[in-house]
This record gives sequence, structure tokens and C-alpha cells, in this order.
Amino acid sequence: MAKRKSVYVAGFGHQNPIPAAARVGPLVMSGVIIGFDPATGKPPPELNAQVQHMFDHLESIVEASGCTLEDVVKVTVWMTDRTQRKALNERWTALFPDPESRPARHTLDAALGPGVLVQCDFTAYAEAR
Repeated sequence: MAKRKSVYVAGFGHQNPIPAAARVGPLVMSGVIIGFDPATGKPPPELNAQVQHMFDHLESIVEASGCTLEDVVKVTVWMTDRTQRKALNERWTALFPDPESRPARHTLDAALGPGVLVQCDFTAYAEAR
């Protein structure tokens, strides 16, 4: 039987007692990833900056879980205004440049926390390395 392993990342954390992600065997699922500036612990006012930080945190969590971006299967994104997806799509295509090898993504409108314009979570699947 596979045992769950909590994933923690320096410079990223939740206020509640939960890890950034958890892994059981080859399956990794993250908690919510918000684009907080690691220097301030707060979301910057600009969407582009929040998207950048959010995906930087996603990359760090993926790596800390023993995976690579190639192992990411799906990303769910919540935005206060998903008509503003240009910033999201620019960073998305930079992270996943091959249109034949991108994770699935679903983007939803949502009321988020104070100052938060975008957040995501991900699922990854990677054989043990």
C-alpha cells in the first residue's frame, strides 16, 4: 500500500496546517497555489505579477514533489475575471511550449481572497524516480 508524503516548499506555505501538495505513489495533488510575492507574503496588485508568482510556486512545488513539468496532467485556475486570460496564457505557453504536450487546464471565475486575482492547483503523475 502506498504511503502519503507531504510536500513543503521554502518561500511558499499556507496559513493553515496543510502542505503545498501531497504525493501517493506516482500521484501528486497540490493545494491551492496563490501568486503571493515571496518577499512580502502578499499578492501584488497586478495580475501579471500574480500569474508569474503563481506559476513560479507551481514549478517549485512540482520539483519538490519529485516531478517535472512534463508530469503535470491538469491545472485548474480560478480568476476574479477570466476575460483577462492573456496574462495567464502568456506564462502558460512559456511553461508548456509544445502544444502536443500541454496539461489539461480549466479556468473558472471565482470570488477569491482579499487582493487575490488568480490561483490554481494541479495534478501530476510521475513514476518513482
